Amino acid sequence: MSHSFDVVAVGNAIVDVIAPATDAFLAAESLPKGGMSLIATTAADALYAKMSAGVETSGGSAGNTAAGIASFGGSAAYIGKVAADVLGEVFRHDITAIGVHFEPRPLSPTEPSGDLGTGRCLINVTPDGQRTMSTYLGAANALTPADVTAEVVQAAQIVYLEGYLFDPTEARAAFVKAAGLARDAGRKIALTLSDAFVVGRYRAELVDFIDSHVDIVFANEVEVTALFETEDFDAAVYQLAAKVEIAAVTRGAEGSVIVANGQRTEIAAEPITAVLDTTGAGDQYAAGVLFGLAKGLPMATCGKLGAIAAAEVISHYGPRPQASLKALAQTAGLI
Repeated sequence: MSHSFDVVAVGNAIVDVIAPATDAFLAAESLPKGGMSLIATTAADALYAKMSAGVETSGGSAGNTAAGIASFGGSAAYIGKVAADVLGEVFRHDITAIGVHFEPRPLSPTEPSGDLGTGRCLINVTPDGQRTMSTYLGAANALTPADVTAEVVQAAQIVYLEGYLFDPTEARAAFVKAAGLARDAGRKIALTLSDAFVVGRYRAELVDFIDSHVDIVFANEVEVTALFETEDFDAAVYQLAAKVEIAAVTRGAEGSVIVANGQRTEIAAEPITAVLDTTGAGDQYAAGVLFGLAKGLPMATCGKLGAIAAAEVISHYGPRPQASLKALAQTAGLI
């Protein structure tokens, strides 16, 4: 089968609500700064009512990455679960409008958990650019193996799995199915650890899944050190690199490190005037690296593309590019 897509991303289909907030507001609402908390419907409604006016946009980690790949001029597909409601249609419209292939099988009211609405993430951004996320997963949590089809998975060079979706049993089974289909077709399998929250809950299971299925892992400094229960960054990176072909680890303003087949490449962060909102930085970094890998570019170039994408997205509110990443990469002489 010839490749129809550079990357197919599998993840939580979420609509983001992003608003400015103070540290005092976070404290008053008992929200851990810079972290991600799962909340129920009533808590989501209550927090939404208290938040400042902001921006509402389709998000979700893997969805953001697919959007970034499309912005680079790549071809991307997305697999995620929405409800048959207004927000579900908003999500579908947003992601397809930017050129990402998405043919959802919406959660029906007659299915188990069919009363769940489309997922949403309430993101409070403090003046230092840190984002604090409170997530109601809703229908996103209802992804099953039936939503993963060979037609889409095996048409992509790389299958990219979002760690946030590692929690539900059925969704994890969907991951295993996607990985098996990809392996059967000779495709690469990538995983993002997503959040220290995910790592803390599923450390052993994640390590086992990486050992069994994964070729490429994306993480940040906190996640990779949590995964191997060490404060030694370099030791954690090399433990990860020993398990996969490519380990790509971000360090915020200190840039990133990619270890591929034993060779380490350091990538500097792109200079920007100001950090407005770090939402989506890791997602867009992954988009740049995955796009580069799909095009067969050198590892240093892949990392540079990731840095450019991350810098673009943290310069404005919202987790998806507002400027053309393809144009930025062309200006930098990378593609």
